[in-house]
Amino acid sequence: MKATATSRLAMIAVAAASLGLAACNSPQQEATEKAADAVEAQSDAAADAIDAQADATTGAAEDALENKADAVKKAGDAKSDAMKDAADKQN
Repeated sequence: MKATATSRLAMIAVAAASLGLAACNSPQQEATEKAADAVEAQSDAAADAIDAQADATTGAAEDALENKADAVKKAGDAKSDAMKDAADKQN
């Protein structure tokens, strides 16, 4: 439950920061950045769900699930960052 609240706060912070930068971007850049934020939020939610599963297990299974959650989050962050970099290059 706490992780979900933290994710929501992070999403709100990202949205607020995005609004501050929105005036500098074209509509296409804004759309790409919003899509990137959505990718990141989805991967964070998936990682949180996997972490919850890990909390319900022990031993090697727990470790494997925690590693999978980390990988999902890192992959989502990397994809989001790549999308944002591409949007920045649209200038």
